[in-house]
Amino acid sequence: MIHSIVLAVQSTVPDATPEGGNLFVIMSICMILGIIIAKIGIQNKGKGSSLPLLQPLLGRGFGWPELIAGFCIGHLLGVGTVLGLTNLGVIS
Repeated sequence: MIHSIVLAVQSTVPDATPEGGNLFVIMSICMILGIIIAKIGIQNKGKGSSLPLLQPLLGRGFGWPELIAGFCIGHLLGVGTVLGLTNLGVIS
């Protein structure tokens, strides 16, 4: 019974294989957008370890917790974008 359910779910998921670097570009854009959203949206900044190499780019108060939160947001946006574009047929 469980085996048939797993097969039914797997057949509905589109195949998003990386061809020509499309997924890399989409995920990179979404990761940058996620960091921008984290930079703007996080209210209590600077509670964790700082990132001294990224301070000129991101400013003070943007540390590891904010960077990880930005990457999480970027991955969520990227996966949704890739699956949506695959379902529309834009990405083959």
